[in-house]
Amino acid sequence: MDIQSIASHCKKAAIFMSALSGEIKDTALQNIITALEENTDLIINANKKDLEQAQKDNLEAPLLKRLKFDRAKIVEASEGIASLIKLEDPVGKTLRATELDKGLTLFKVSRPIGVIGVIFESRPDALVQIAALCLKSGNAVLLKGGSEASATNQILAAVISRAGIDSGLPDGWLGLLETRSDVDQMLKLENSIDLIIPRGSNAFVRYIMDNTIIPVLGHADGICHLYIDRFADPKMAIDLSIDSKCQYVAVCNAIETILVHEAGAPKILPELKNKLEGQGVKIYGCENTGAIIDVEAATEKDWKTEYLDLMVSIKVVPSLQEAVAHINQYGSGHTDVIVTGDKKRALYFMDHADTADAFWNCSSRFADGFRFGLGAEVGISTNKIHARGPVGLEGLMIYQWRLVGDGHMVKDYTGITANSFTHKSLKNEFN
Repeated sequence: MDIQSIASHCKKAAIFMSALSGEIKDTALQNIITALEENTDLIINANKKDLEQAQKDNLEAPLLKRLKFDRAKIVEASEGIASLIKLEDPVGKTLRATELDKGLTLFKVSRPIGVIGVIFESRPDALVQIAALCLKSGNAVLLKGGSEASATNQILAAVISRAGIDSGLPDGWLGLLETRSDVDQMLKLENSIDLIIPRGSNAFVRYIMDNTIIPVLGHADGICHLYIDRFADPKMAIDLSIDSKCQYVAVCNAIETILVHEAGAPKILPELKNKLEGQGVKIYGCENTGAIIDVEAATEKDWKTEYLDLMVSIKVVPSLQEAVAHINQYGSGHTDVIVTGDKKRALYFMDHADTADAFWNCSSRFADGFRFGLGAEVGISTNKIHARGPVGLEGLMIYQWRLVGDGHMVKDYTGITANSFTHKSLKNEFN
């Protein structure tokens, strides 16, 4: 089918997806886990083809790492789906109940958005997470993965789609787009797609936003910071810096810049340098950093760069306020960390840092839907409307107003003898 037919099929399926019971959806998720296990060898073989071609095409090392989808990744993806099954069905929850008058009750009820169009990078595990989240939240999904993962994406989409349909989901609930030209066509399908979630560079997200009238939930760059405050425990600060930078460098929640208060810099920087270089990290530093440790000079470009590699920039700052100012100037609003023993300073940081995820004394790598208990994530949003931070089930929901009366008419609430509204909050559930 062409892209318009796939999208139209997806739109029709979304109507039925929105009305599925939680039991059917959870059964489908369990059957998807089984299907992934049964097709592990096929999936791995497809992924090997993608990896071989990517190496021939000289794909950069961080992208190769993201592209790999081996047995361990399949197990991890299945565990993510299993965690979703344990979560409450987000559809049909009464968010608010209000008595407008006797016998006239207004309900605000959670509902799926409809068709979610997701354009994602070279990580096949993203396809599994996104499909599972959309299923659990009662949404249909239109997926466009990176061309470098085409073989892996094709087998994953086929396995997941079929397992869902066999479990009672409507045909067309999952659609896969495969060519680069599909992206531009996708942006014109405002009658079929309700929300687009692009996962990629800031420039790519900006391109999507500038070329569609479909609402976009933007996942921009992951220029994340860790600030070591003057009241930080040195060992904790160094350990968190290493985990935040090195635990997995090719992801958006790895830190790219470390800010160090000048009072603790002489003590912390030498040990920090040893530990970072021990992990193979190349360090770029400001002038004050270079006066304490031997590093390559940082440029203005470094503060704006998402390395996604074993590189980090370090800046010595004179105050907490300067650290926050640097983050607000150069950060992407993704995840920023303060390491300090002073609660007031931590709260100042959280209140003033313009970021989706503000962490105190913990690794930036916790910025993840699965780790947050959201089941998984369809992406991380740096937007300030609808959803922010890791977007899990809640971020894929909207609501519907449901008014239940008994022959009530507006004419009875107008004029001199008009009835009065009570507008009384209730604890009723809509059922």
